[in-house]
Amino acid sequence: MTVDVPALRTQFRADKAALLQRFQDSRPTTSSATRLLTQLSRLVDRVLQTLWDAHAMPKGATLVAVGGYGRDELFPHSDIDVLLLMPLSPSVAGDESLAPSVEGFISACWDIGLEIGSSVRTVEECAEEAQRDVTVQTSLLEARFLCGSRARFEALEKATYEHLDVHAFITAKMLEMRQRHTKHEDTPYALEPNCKESPGGLRDLQVVLWLALAARLGRNWHDLARNSLLTPFEARQLQRNEGLLKLIRCRLHQVAGRREDRLVFDLQTTIAESFGYVNTPALRASEALMRRYYWAAKAVTQLNQILILNIEERVQGSTDAPMRVINERFLDRGGYLEVASDDLYQRDRHAILTTFLTLQQDGTLKGLSARTLRALYNARGVMDASFRRDPVNHATFMAILQEQQGQTRVMRLLNQTSVLGRYLWVFRRIVGQMQHDLFHVYTVDQHILMVVRNVRRFFIPEHAHEYPFCTQLASQFDKPWLLYIAALFHDVAKGRGGDHSELGAVEVKRFCKDHGIAGEDAKLIEFLVGEHLTMSRVAQKEDLSDPDVIQAFARRVGNERTLTALYLLTVADIRGTSPKVWNAWKGKLLEDLYKLALRALGGSRPHMDAEIESRKQQARQTLQLYYLPPGIEDKLWQTLDISYFARHDAADIAWHTRMLWRHVDTPKPIVAARLSSIGEGLQVLVYAPDRPDLFARICGYFDRAAFSIQDARIHTSGTGYALDTFQILASDPLRFEGVHYRDMIALVETQLAEAVASDKPLHDPARGRQSRRVRSFPIPPRVSLRPDERAQRWLLTVSASDRSGLLYVIARTLAHHGVNVQLAKVSTLGERVEDTFLVTGDALRQDKRQLTIETELLAALA
Repeated sequence: MTVDVPALRTQFRADKAALLQRFQDSRPTTSSATRLLTQLSRLVDRVLQTLWDAHAMPKGATLVAVGGYGRDELFPHSDIDVLLLMPLSPSVAGDESLAPSVEGFISACWDIGLEIGSSVRTVEECAEEAQRDVTVQTSLLEARFLCGSRARFEALEKATYEHLDVHAFITAKMLEMRQRHTKHEDTPYALEPNCKESPGGLRDLQVVLWLALAARLGRNWHDLARNSLLTPFEARQLQRNEGLLKLIRCRLHQVAGRREDRLVFDLQTTIAESFGYVNTPALRASEALMRRYYWAAKAVTQLNQILILNIEERVQGSTDAPMRVINERFLDRGGYLEVASDDLYQRDRHAILTTFLTLQQDGTLKGLSARTLRALYNARGVMDASFRRDPVNHATFMAILQEQQGQTRVMRLLNQTSVLGRYLWVFRRIVGQMQHDLFHVYTVDQHILMVVRNVRRFFIPEHAHEYPFCTQLASQFDKPWLLYIAALFHDVAKGRGGDHSELGAVEVKRFCKDHGIAGEDAKLIEFLVGEHLTMSRVAQKEDLSDPDVIQAFARRVGNERTLTALYLLTVADIRGTSPKVWNAWKGKLLEDLYKLALRALGGSRPHMDAEIESRKQQARQTLQLYYLPPGIEDKLWQTLDISYFARHDAADIAWHTRMLWRHVDTPKPIVAARLSSIGEGLQVLVYAPDRPDLFARICGYFDRAAFSIQDARIHTSGTGYALDTFQILASDPLRFEGVHYRDMIALVETQLAEAVASDKPLHDPARGRQSRRVRSFPIPPRVSLRPDERAQRWLLTVSASDRSGLLYVIARTLAHHGVNVQLAKVSTLGERVEDTFLVTGDALRQDKRQLTIETELLAALA
């Protein structure tokens, strides 16, 4: 038989396009996705069978579908995995006549447009390979006969099971799944989840079916239900959520025009619109889609855990394992907490929260058993309004919070089992809610639980090395559970519109009243939720050398206990937003603010003259350690006013003096760099005759050299010299990988000095690259220019999406109008910048010029 390959290719492409078009035009239902996967599989079946018949394949050869194709689940742009099962291996038989027919068949598949992944083996080779590679073993379990010798296919099935060690297979697949979950941050709530590989994705469901196949417990959900591994209700839930994940993956492939399993920001809106979602004032279309995805992924995670534990128990026979009676409600079965009866929660709703308290109090238990997880899953209906109002449940929840250990583990379990959202209805509203602020990388509920975890770690001695100062403060804090509650509620009102801090304070006040928290404790919790952003804002945006700023902040917190609690919550909150947001410089700013506020709370307003004299004395003592003659500091210090000494600590003053005492009147710029005292990045000193474009030239150099400015302290001496100090980090660490810090310091000192001394016009800013997140969720730039309280200087605040070279763009615009920068507070929040500058200049006193500056800044930022 011969085949017209071009005609078959044309027909195949037309048939596939028709199926995809029909799917695109249909209502987005789970049945439409399931139907498409089957139809695509059948289409490919027919083409492969035609090609198989057209080639002189040896007698007894068999074509087998494996992988997703073997499951009859062929997604629009998935690979087509096939196994060519031969009667004899050509290399063993010494018969090379098989090669042309096999090669011809595979080549014809690619000519048609089938992207096949093929392997050519005998039954014996398959069995040997499967014993070495669990991936091969897995693909053989779901093999499907296509054409050729059915007897040989049956021999393959028999050999697969004969050589299968079920216990070893389960262990290997569980380790594989754990590794995959770790790769995807152990959460189904990533903002760009992989609908196939992330926890709660399609792969988790496939793992369950692989284990069931290996244990001969069934091939589908109905089989598992018949074998009492699933209830009919759970089987329906699995089918419904699996159908949604398949539907999303089909749409992803179709919209992307390629194999794409990640719900990336670029595609979320298009996918959402294909589902019929539209933007509303309260919710974006993409947010509606993602919330639906997260709820499905959460259900899959819960049911996946129940099923895997059930299968393991069935295979290992642990259903007959000896049990330890904990009390009349619970048992210890093989290290897992098990309900004494399946209807426990229907009979006794108080036992629901007691389950988690019991797990928390018994340090020997590894987790909840499959039976307990199933009972909780089926008890969601009894957790109603009266359950939430029940004083007994209130007492149990407070006991969980006040236990000596286990809050992190229990809170995560409460959320995973949906109990937390049903007990705290306000929490349920933020489960799976995305945050499009280019700051957080987790959904709201996951961020909250991350903050709870961070707070809890401050009270665990084993984690003291992470944040020693936080651990020191936490060890003296009397009631850690107050901080757990504040962490649990600090963002709970996100997504409602309005100030989530104020709305959250109202919610936590209600919680305190319901749970018997009163007096100073209730006031503290309410304050922490309402003011949880205050300390971060003051530390990163205001001038901490200004006594008025410190006094105002100290008055706001009121006392040391509140200050300590707010500091601990603030550190935990920033750490829980994104791995990229926290750095040592932010930590130093917060610690400095804490210590300054604590000093202010301890007495009267700081006496600046006494403070400055103290810093000078400490700086002189440091200079003596370098055997410098007394009085060498006088010439430099006489040119510096009180604001310089107020903004720099004694160590920095001593360093500046050592570097500059010989060069006070030098016409050449002096640049010195050293490792930062905070242990991250470099500290760079620039001393040069002042000019309006100096800050812009420095920013331009750091941008070109791939450094990001974390902080800038800018001062002009009485003799017209700029004395500026910068805290910098490598914006691209890979660029300096393997470079010794001494070489990096030498590079900065040489190149920056040349850049500052240059008289060439400022170079045009490069068009900075924006990340995908910024392109998908741009925020409109904002510029505010207003006089300070004394009307002597101006406060410029800038908010915009981050991109490389942004600070240079701002500095260049200011330099163009002769505006001098006296202080810069550079704050990068994920992929959003919020920078604050203290500026002076004659142009700012003219309304027209001021408007021009603001307009140009907005244009440059956009």
